[in-house]
Amino acid sequence: MGQSDTTSSPPAGHGGLKREVGLAGLLWASVGAIIGSGWLFGAQKAAVAAGPAALLSWGIGAVAIVLLALVHAELGGLFPVAGGTARYPHYAFGGFAGMSFGWFTWLQAATIAPIEVQAMINYAQHWSWADGFLNKDLTLTATGFVVAAVLMGVFVAINFLGVRLLAHTNSAATVWKVAIPVLTIFALGITGFNGSNFTVHGFAPDGAKGVLAAISSSGVIFALLGFEQAIQWAGESRNPRKDIPRAVIGSVVIGTIIYVMLQVVFIGALPPETVAGGWTKLTYPGVSGPFAGLATLIGLGWLATILFIDAVVSPAGTGLVYITSSSRVTYGLSRNGYAPRALQYTDRNSVPWLGLLIAWIAGVICFLPFPSWQRLVGFITSAVVLMYAGAPLAFGVLRKRLPGMERSYNLPGGTVVSPIAFVVASLVIYWAGWDTLWRLGLAIVIGYLLLGGYSAYAASKGVPNAPRMDFRAGQWLPVYLIGMGIVSWQGSFGVGAQGNLPLWWDIGVVVVFSLVVYYWALSVALPAEDIERNIRGVEVVDAGGH
Repeated sequence: MGQSDTTSSPPAGHGGLKREVGLAGLLWASVGAIIGSGWLFGAQKAAVAAGPAALLSWGIGAVAIVLLALVHAELGGLFPVAGGTARYPHYAFGGFAGMSFGWFTWLQAATIAPIEVQAMINYAQHWSWADGFLNKDLTLTATGFVVAAVLMGVFVAINFLGVRLLAHTNSAATVWKVAIPVLTIFALGITGFNGSNFTVHGFAPDGAKGVLAAISSSGVIFALLGFEQAIQWAGESRNPRKDIPRAVIGSVVIGTIIYVMLQVVFIGALPPETVAGGWTKLTYPGVSGPFAGLATLIGLGWLATILFIDAVVSPAGTGLVYITSSSRVTYGLSRNGYAPRALQYTDRNSVPWLGLLIAWIAGVICFLPFPSWQRLVGFITSAVVLMYAGAPLAFGVLRKRLPGMERSYNLPGGTVVSPIAFVVASLVIYWAGWDTLWRLGLAIVIGYLLLGGYSAYAASKGVPNAPRMDFRAGQWLPVYLIGMGIVSWQGSFGVGAQGNLPLWWDIGVVVVFSLVVYYWALSVALPAEDIERNIRGVEVVDAGGH
């Protein structure tokens, strides 16, 4: 998964982006982002939460991601610009919404690397030297926290020194990241398959709540995210209007097939005694590294060795990319006037060094309130889907305000799919649970204090690229954020939720509330001439202007 802002060349002497990436490159970028640490843990976490009904969680998650991907496919073909996911709301709603979704984008980019570090530490429990890194509940010990912070520092250091090397090895790394889970599917499926595991405690032991909770909190949505990488690379695509929609949709299809098959073989390969006490008590030697431990348990030591290697290679590669991405998003926020111009300073290798340091600090902070992988996943899922939620809104506005724009991919039934996609995004955010959302809300407040404070300062001092806030066009956003927080607090998902909205009633409230916000946003969006002005302004920034 990732956010890449290709406007990250130095302000001085910026010569524009070279359109050298074809369909295969875009597709591999998105597929490589989708196949990350999520595959190492998602099947086990989802099985514990929902039992065999985790397959339904993957199905629902896939539908949710496909709806969001379809909307992004039209927008990506319509606007082949770098970092598109953060820009679509800016086109439609102006500076306030643009700043907000820019912050959401940075938030998800900055918190992916800590998730990958946590994945590496979890799987490292296979070796005795890592025994003191995790508590029994998989939270970091003091020693583990130091190790995690050092690993984050290594990612930053390599980014300073090896960005070109990473770019050259990206294709090989992606082939490795896809080949290993495919190998795992065949190896586990052929070795032994216990069909009785799918019914031993009932197909859905925790009912609908388990199925829905697994979508957000157990890594299902997190695993499927990443299709937007093709969109972020749009500024370097040879034929973006055709290739971006194909890459976006194709990557989701490939990722969904791999993850569903991984879930099937994981459940089927488990020896019956491992689930004798129920799915919530699923355990076996090496369960902290689910697939490697399972491979060892059923006599596939060679596969376990490969998986332990992959548990270092894949998360490390993803972590490196996301440290890079978050620094580029920081740079882009500065280019668009939401952050100080000092964040545009680059070293002799054109690396935005201050953004890298900020990425390290933010990543280390993430280990404090979210020390376990699953808690980090809940946080990042909410942040990512919140970022994605801006696309259906922008889609609806652009269909309404600028219907005559040439679209290389015209989503059939887009006026129906778009509000459904926004509702789905809201539901995924809600299912993450109150204990995750109140922390996300705190992070959003911090972002408004930082970016909003600077934007106000820049406007008062007449800074040349100070953004126009357009509060009227974005008036729905604070209502949406606060409203989702209240529904989550009164709902039944997550620690601390009050339970005053029982299951299904809460879903109904989220659906109705989301539709009200959707059509409200469409009614107050910027007029067509202002949208066109914003589009032209971003094109100037992409060309190197300020």
